Amino acid sequence: MSRLMYIIIVIAFLDTFIQLPIITPYSLSLGASYTLSGAIVAVYSFTNMIGNILGGHWIDRFGRKKMLFTGMVAVFIILLFYPLANNGWQLFVARFLHGLAGGILIPAAFAYISDQSVGATRGKTMAYTGASIGIAAIVGPAIGGILAARASIESVFLFVAALFFISSIIVYIFIKETFVSTERGKFNFREFIPLVKHPLILLASFAAFALMVSNGTLAFALPLNVEVMDRSTETTGMLLSTFGIMALIIFLTPLNRIYDRFKANHLIIAGLSFIGIGMIILSLKASFISNFIAMVIYGTGFAFIFPSMNKIIAEASSKVDRGKAYGIFYAFFSLGVVAGSSFAGLFADILGLPFLMSAVVMFSTAFLIFVISKKASN
Repeated sequence: MSRLMYIIIVIAFLDTFIQLPIITPYSLSLGASYTLSGAIVAVYSFTNMIGNILGGHWIDRFGRKKMLFTGMVAVFIILLFYPLANNGWQLFVARFLHGLAGGILIPAAFAYISDQSVGATRGKTMAYTGASIGIAAIVGPAIGGILAARASIESVFLFVAALFFISSIIVYIFIKETFVSTERGKFNFREFIPLVKHPLILLASFAAFALMVSNGTLAFALPLNVEVMDRSTETTGMLLSTFGIMALIIFLTPLNRIYDRFKANHLIIAGLSFIGIGMIILSLKASFISNFIAMVIYGTGFAFIFPSMNKIIAEASSKVDRGKAYGIFYAFFSLGVVAGSSFAGLFADILGLPFLMSAVVMFSTAFLIFVISKKASN
């Protein structure tokens, strides 16, 4: 069952990564401004954040499988509306609904996997989930860029819709429930308060926020760098796939021993610093070589961060509140993309410095996590 869930995670994250090379150009082709294009990228994550919080509660109340299946079917239906958009605002509405429907998927999948992992193997398990995301990061942008360049942008959405349709059938038939709560009470925000105050969950959530600020900035601004180079969306896909390849090398080779040898918070701080350096390089010159080097550095940072913060969440939560813990965690993911893509659009319009803004966030968050770690250890 765990192996099937790794496939589901690949497809769930493919939904995000495959759109990275195309969503900004698609928005602009429909007549959207830079600011509206940034909002179109961001609104998915804004409503995804709402879905994360509500879904986190429902995952603990109704079980992992039911909510995962519901989210996948809803995403499949909504993806069919993307090719029908005639202007930027219609695309905005599709992204709005997409985020709501997709907000349940990742917390449900990670709650399921965490239920089946144990302490001694949890770091390795989270490295495999990171590898699943790395695979999505490699093939997603490449497929998205190639399909958009050789067929049409609309075909990308139809392709992902087909994957979600098949995946929903797989979930329904083959995935068995790992946890069903007997609670049938109404939604209550007070259930989240102890989790939000937990220093380890807070630390991991801040890391998630910063990581996805960088990802949101890439989603909006890297295609603009490629346009300056006078290259096609295939180049954007190639560059975005580079960071996935780098992360995968760390996840699946003996380099993954770092997750056992070093503390998770130390790896997170190092990873954020690597990403900050990559963002600075992206801001300096829009050349293929410099952008390629930046994405290698970014991939290294991503590999340090992702398994480490997921391991922290798994260890800081129990089976009865794990859905809510991952809901909070991935809400910070979504909030980070909202902030990254929205402010990237604004900074592109006003100052033309979206990557530098992201670098400041990376280094500031690394320092904040260092302070939280020191206080938590005292």
